[in-house]
This record gives sequence, C-alpha cells and structure tokens, in this order.
Amino acid sequence: MFTKICGITNEADALAAVEAGADALGFVLWPQSKRFVAMEAAARITELVPRHVQRVAVLVNPSREDVERLLAADTFDTLQLHGEETPEFCAQWRGRAKIWKAFRVADAASLAPLARYSVVDAVLLDSYSPTSHGGTGKTFDWSLVREAKKSGRPVILSGGLTPANVREAVAHARPDGVDVSSGVELSPGKKDHERIREFIRNAKSEITT
Repeated sequence: MFTKICGITNEADALAAVEAGADALGFVLWPQSKRFVAMEAAARITELVPRHVQRVAVLVNPSREDVERLLAADTFDTLQLHGEETPEFCAQWRGRAKIWKAFRVADAASLAPLARYSVVDAVLLDSYSPTSHGGTGKTFDWSLVREAKKSGRPVILSGGLTPANVREAVAHARPDGVDVSSGVELSPGKKDHERIREFIRNAKSEITT
C-alpha cells in the first residue's frame, strides 16, 4: 500500500517518515495552511530525502508562474493540486512532474468532475469542508473510493485517517494509496514519530492478511 505523510515542516519528521517506510512526503506550500512551509525550507528538507521517496508539493490555486518557479528549482517530483485547477491547467505540467488532483468529497455527486481529469496521474479524495482545503481530520463515506476508481485513475484516500482506522479504510475502500497529516500529529506541523510508524505499519499490513 502506497503511503504518504503530508504536512512535513521539519527535517526530523521527514527522516522519521522515511525510516518508517513512507513512499511519499507532502509539503504544503499554501500560506493559509497551519502546516505551511516555505519553499526554501522545503528544499533544505528534501535534500535529505532519498530519491525513491516522492516529494510532493501541495498547492492551492497556484499561478502558472508559481508552478514554473517550483519546477525550475527541481525540489519536487509531484504536484498535488488542491484547489479549483482545471484539467487544462493540470495538463500543462505533464512530463515535467507527476500530477495529482485533489477533490473534496461530500457525497457521490462530488465525484462527477473526475471524468474530466484523465490528464492527471492520480486523484486524491479528501473530506469536504466549506472552509478548508485539507487537514480537517474528518472522514467521508469510504465506499465512494471504489466508485472513484471507475474513472481509471489511481485513487489516494485522505481525510481523517489515523493509525487506528487505516487498516479498516484500506480493507473497505481498496484505495491505491493513503495519505495522512493530522492523524499522526502532536500539533499542526509537528508529527508524532511513533504514530507515523504505526500508521504505515497498519496501512501496509492489511494487504498481507
């Protein structure tokens, strides 16, 4: 099971996640987030991350110029677009980075736009909030993940996952990957290393049982 630890803000948390077996680390470059990290700081952290671990830039409605500067720095290999980015916007960066498009899910109707995003490498499903673009700590109906997989894109499950419920989530929803931020934190932007280890262990153990 592909696992991503998101909201990384410091070297210690990044290294703990890598040591625990994380497949990807997420860095939130959106200033309004409680887990915001400046690109310069993120670049210093990613220098310590092995190349086999995906380095994901989490962005919300970036400008074309923002993305160009980001890719020119060669700090990240994956863009996770968490706003209202169009398929045409996403398609601009194909071949230069992996593109994930995040969708906030309230009900089955929330999945309707997925059909338009065949240009992306994966979709990430997060819990809907009228005031937040992620990190809510709330779950949604996991059966919708199976429906989303009919779009033909790999589906990463996010929203309210914890070490306690990730095994159940994987068994029930059968996502291609899982993503956690608040569920392994001591406080916003500061991770609990034991919870990271437990989360990854539980996420990956389900597929062997």
